[in-house]
Amino acid sequence: MFALVAGRFAQADSRRRARMYLLGLLSGAERKNSWTLAEQAGDLTPDGMQRLLNFYRWDAEAVRDDLRGYVLEHLGDPSGIAVADETGFLKKGTKSAGVQRQYSGTAGRIENCQLGVFLTYTSSKGRALIDRELYLPASWTGDRERCQEAGIGAEVEFATKPMLAQNMLERLLNTGVEVGWFTADEAYGDNPGLRAWLEEVNLNYVMAVSCDQHFITPKESVRADELVRSAPRKGWQRLSAGLGSKGHRLYDWLLVDPGADEHLLLVRRSISKPTELAYYICHTHHPVPLAELVRVAGSRWGVEETFQFAKNETGLDHYQVRKYHAWYRHITLSMLAAAFLAVTAYAERLRDEKGAPEPTRRA
Repeated sequence: MFALVAGRFAQADSRRRARMYLLGLLSGAERKNSWTLAEQAGDLTPDGMQRLLNFYRWDAEAVRDDLRGYVLEHLGDPSGIAVADETGFLKKGTKSAGVQRQYSGTAGRIENCQLGVFLTYTSSKGRALIDRELYLPASWTGDRERCQEAGIGAEVEFATKPMLAQNMLERLLNTGVEVGWFTADEAYGDNPGLRAWLEEVNLNYVMAVSCDQHFITPKESVRADELVRSAPRKGWQRLSAGLGSKGHRLYDWLLVDPGADEHLLLVRRSISKPTELAYYICHTHHPVPLAELVRVAGSRWGVEETFQFAKNETGLDHYQVRKYHAWYRHITLSMLAAAFLAVTAYAERLRDEKGAPEPTRRA
């Protein structure tokens, strides 16, 4: 795997450091910051690892492209799904790029943190993070002096989270790889600009929306929750949204065609708490079965597990850097290490399914 990116590190020392950094991220160390990674590499101080993140000349965007290609080559599937979601990185102080008090879904409350918007690729073969963007609040992009201190160039302007997701999707589609679907939560589904762009590039989507999202009927514009109240009771179907830690995630589902809208409304109802409803807006090139829409909607839940896996196993949130470009460098290397584990896990499963000899499995 490292051979795919080795050429991105022109200097012999930076190439060696990058390999040792990845090996450290893949190690069993509990914390994976510059100090512990330096210890894994046999260094007395973290200076070498900090140079890799802050000073050596290498292109994290090019490594990101290699990572994406690696994932798509091994885990790619025509029915694969791209999922946009964000995760928080709790931080102290005010110097780290993009940090401020803001809501973090990771913490479930407002915290002093950085927010990263990520694109995950998921298929029946596995899941892996393939792209990332650091969200910079308007309080940062409106203060160019503060940006300069954190290494944020003048060309970096404010972008909403849906805009960051669109940029990452555009990079993915520009590779020419066939992507079957896109899904995301309400922060993205409620954004009309992102929806319009997805329809323009012919990418099927199922995105969560708020209950007050309007759909066009032959008579008028109607809220999602109102459409559900007028829908026939016999329209609900009990389907699995995928496997969870306790087996199949079963819910009741309803698909509503507003009649004068190119979008469909998908509704999820809890079995144990029937008053709990979730709403999704769907747009496809051609009619697809309800079960397929449910599959796409359910794929988003696994992304939180992907974040947790990368944080626990490859130190996604263990970094000790403040600069803008250093954040991208650490995050990219952590994603690369996590992708290696995801691809290796799929290869092992495939080998077991084909009945590889016992010595091969043990090796």
